[in-house]
Amino acid sequence: MPAVIAHSSRRRRSMSEINMVPFIDVMLVLLIIFMVSAPLITTGIVDLPSVGKARQRAQHVIEIVVGVDERLKVRVDQGDASVVGLSQLAARVKDLQAGSADTPVVIAADRNVKYEQVVKVMDVLQRAGVLRVGLAVKQAG
Repeated sequence: MPAVIAHSSRRRRSMSEINMVPFIDVMLVLLIIFMVSAPLITTGIVDLPSVGKARQRAQHVIEIVVGVDERLKVRVDQGDASVVGLSQLAARVKDLQAGSADTPVVIAADRNVKYEQVVKVMDVLQRAGVLRVGLAVKQAG
């Protein structure tokens, strides 16, 4: 009878060791794969606009100034500015372009103006069919 007891105790003993060798092998293979494939991955290239010097300033420019109080002023060729509402802006710009769609329109907004207001002005001009719309920036220097 003692032999049967010794035999049954061997079956009940569970294996408490974890074999780490296959895990380490898999990790090393993955490490090598990532090290080889990392230089082959192309990063996204973003072509950002520069604020360099312009080649030549246009002779006839319509400038829309968005103030801190979000009032819109329309100025032609650095002349006197006239206050215009957002609803009349498209008609006023079309009148100033006088049928010439090539006349550029520049939006100059104060640094503290909400971005939403500038986008509204651009949207109104786009819906009116104004083709050349740009943003004025200050050159760092």
